Amino acid sequence: MRLNLFRTSMFVLFSLFILNCSTDDENSDQNPPEEQWGAVQIKFDNRFEGLSPIILNNTTQTSSSGQKHQFSTLKYIVSNFTLTNTEGVNFTFHLNDPDKGAFIVDQSDANFNNEVSLELDSIPAGVYNKVKFGLGISQDAYLLGGESQGEFWAEAGAEGMNWSWAAGYIFAKLEGKYGTDALDVNFINHTGNMGDVVVTETPDLYREIELDLPDQLVVTPQTFPGIHFIADLNHYLSGETDLILDDTNHEAMGSSEHLVNVTNNLSKMFSISHIHNN
Repeated sequence: MRLNLFRTSMFVLFSLFILNCSTDDENSDQNPPEEQWGAVQIKFDNRFEGLSPIILNNTTQTSSSGQKHQFSTLKYIVSNFTLTNTEGVNFTFHLNDPDKGAFIVDQSDANFNNEVSLELDSIPAGVYNKVKFGLGISQDAYLLGGESQGEFWAEAGAEGMNWSWAAGYIFAKLEGKYGTDALDVNFINHTGNMGDVVVTETPDLYREIELDLPDQLVVTPQTFPGIHFIADLNHYLSGETDLILDDTNHEAMGSSEHLVNVTNNLSKMFSISHIHNN
């Protein structure tokens, strides 16, 4: 009897030891020590293909259909940045957490180099060769409710990037003027999900963009590397689907067929110019 109790006690102690070791190992992989983290700068450079940087109320582009257009407002939301290291391991910066992991790219904030800069302030040190991010806010994040994203919801409201909570976020806000011979007609295209898309039976306009890095991104605690994205807004009307602005769509908000096409076009506008490792 005593021998059986002894064996049972040793088995329990051994199992607890293995469990503790396993838990410690998992935590160490997901949460490396603070001195093993670094920051990454993200730069968005909004342009028209073959032209100089976009200057609001100034730069004019002619679409593949011969229609001229010019932006007075150019904003879009990006979120869920994921970096893949050379061993194929993914790290997502605050997955589905808009308060910490979502940003508004606003062309009116561009610096003298036409760059809108963001910072991913806590990335595990390592060497990365792929990046992925979302255009908009995922349904998984939105459905967590307003309390879980109050800060970003307020920021989006201040930037004019949301509707009522029942409707949700504006993913891309494109406003300006268009015309054939002259820029004489105003347009407003605001893309975004209509609340819970399952309930409203509307398209989900959240898109993920995944790109290979042209060079390896080296993250260390001592450096501040960066990824320089080009966003070619020529894709707006001259992308995957050639679009023409007219009376039926130049004042469009939500997820109409036209705005689904706009979203698909915009999701193809991103490329990476270069990597900064300094």
